[in-house]
Formats: sequence, structure tokens, C-alpha cells
Amino acid sequence: MGDQYPKFRAAAVAASPVFLDREATTAKAARLIAEAAGQGAGLVAFPEAFVPGYPYWIWLGTPTWGAPFFAELYKNAVEIPSATTDTLCQAARAANANVVIGINERAAGTLYNTLLFIARDGEILGRHRKLQPTHVERTIWGRGDGSDLQVFRTDVGAVGGLICWEHTMDLVRYALIALGEEVHVAAWPGISAVTHNPHACIFNDITESAARHHALAGQVFVINVQSPIDQETIDRFGLAGQDELIRPGGGWTAIIAPDGRIIGGPLTDGEGIVYADIDLEERIMMKYACDSIGHYARPDVVRLVVDLAAQPVVEYVDLSAPKPPAGPALAE
Repeated sequence: MGDQYPKFRAAAVAASPVFLDREATTAKAARLIAEAAGQGAGLVAFPEAFVPGYPYWIWLGTPTWGAPFFAELYKNAVEIPSATTDTLCQAARAANANVVIGINERAAGTLYNTLLFIARDGEILGRHRKLQPTHVERTIWGRGDGSDLQVFRTDVGAVGGLICWEHTMDLVRYALIALGEEVHVAAWPGISAVTHNPHACIFNDITESAARHHALAGQVFVINVQSPIDQETIDRFGLAGQDELIRPGGGWTAIIAPDGRIIGGPLTDGEGIVYADIDLEERIMMKYACDSIGHYARPDVVRLVVDLAAQPVVEYVDLSAPKPPAGPALAE
């Protein structure tokens, strides 16, 4: 009979947050988790920085103009654990579904762009902080470290994830594959600005290319999920009607098989949930062709060194702890 591999339904939630409103966005996320589970989803994935929203203002104006929005983002950011994570965990438990959701995490005085992983029993599995905020994102978020590069074992397989342009960091992607990743959540914002962001007009093509390549290169299923920009967010910026700066829409949400085929979606320019039925056994034939971390690797030529250690700013040393006895004195 041999080994049996998980089969489950995945859900990619393309939704807009209630911009800069942590509690309302969390409530919306809980409703969407329940909706997806009602359609049989065992894994529900949300976009980057979903709670309480992506800081689009960094691409639209000067740092001075965006400062008040940063203050709102900071006050509505999510600590781990907190009442917000309790609500998300309760929603996962009630829906009996694993959840991966993007949050603006607040720790000490710094914000991080974080993916939060929750098991179907409502327990927090862990997090992934974006290792390198992109371009002007560095005015908002700090950087993750090696301890944030993890793959989590769940009943639907080994689940990992990366955020946005981390998918251009090939060594990081390879590290996740080497850690045994079977299902990958690719979380992005939706981008609809035309002139101020030079990549906006090709952003959907970029995300599709990155997602499909990671699926093929890693022989993994990829849940690519993005949030469209809604009119309420644009109204908060006072930019209604300025489509050359930002318009409603954006986003490319789809689910991709290990051979690069799109098996769910794509959904673009609007809210909705993309579903696909996943059978991890399908990875076997791709591993037969090109196991990237096994028979298709050449460690005699190129190897990757990964440091998974945390890099704390402060290390506390107990100076009162007894010191080990000195060794024997040297004979004269």
C-alpha cells in the first residue's frame, strides 16, 4: 500500500482590509476564514500585511506626507500574542482550518512585515518576518533574521511562505525547499498605481512568474495571494480620481501545481476566494524529474550555507551565576 499523502482544499483570499482598522480587519478575516472553511478549505491564505493593511502611501508621496498614516499603522499593528491573534486563532479553530495571514507585527518599538501561521486547532505555529523590506518599505518595517526562516509541519503538509519580492531572493527560496517545504504561501499586496511605481504596470506579470517558477523549481504547491485596493483606502489618502497615482483594483491571486500549472484562478482586480483541490502525491513525479535538493543538486559545485539563528539586539548575561572551577595550576 505504501505511504499516503494529504489531500485537501486550499483557499486564497483576495480581499481588501478595512484600512488601518485592526479590529474591523480582524473581524473581516474571521468571516472569510469561516466562508472558506464552509467550502471545504483546510488551508486558508491571506495577502501580505492584511491586518491592518499595506502602507501604500510610501509609493505615493513624501515621508512627511505619509507620517500621519504611519502613526495610525503603528497604533493598529499586531502584537504576538494579543487579543487580535486570539481572535484569529479562535476563527481557525472554529473553522477547523489552518490559516496563514499577513500582519503588521509590532515588537518593542519596531514594525515587521510578518506572515502568521496558525494550526487548525487554534495554536500559533510560528511566524515569518520579511527578511528584507523592499525599497521605501525600509521606512516602515524592520528586518527579520534566520529564526524567521521556517517550514511548519501541519496535517496538510509542510507549509512555508515568503513575502513579495523575497521571491527574487533565490537562496532564501532554496533554503525553504531544503527545509522540506511542500506548500508555499506567496503573499503580496495588490499594486494599481501607474506612474509613481515603475513596476506597477507589470506587477501581475512579476507575481505570476515568481509564483509559477517557485512551484516548478521547488516541486511545491504555491498559493499566491494578493489584496486588491478598494475605494475606501484611496479616499483615506484623498486621491480619489487620480488614477495616475492609484486606482481601485490590482492583484493576481491563483493556486499553482508543482509543475507550474495554474489550478485555481487567476483572480484579478477584485475581491473573492480562489479554491483548488491539492493532492501532495502529485509532487512525486516532479521529484522524479528534478529533485532540487536531492538528485538534481550539485553540492560538489555549489552549496548553500543557512544561518537559522536569531540575532537579538540585546543579550542578557547573568553575572551572578557561579563560574566553573579553575583548572589545575601548571607545574613549574
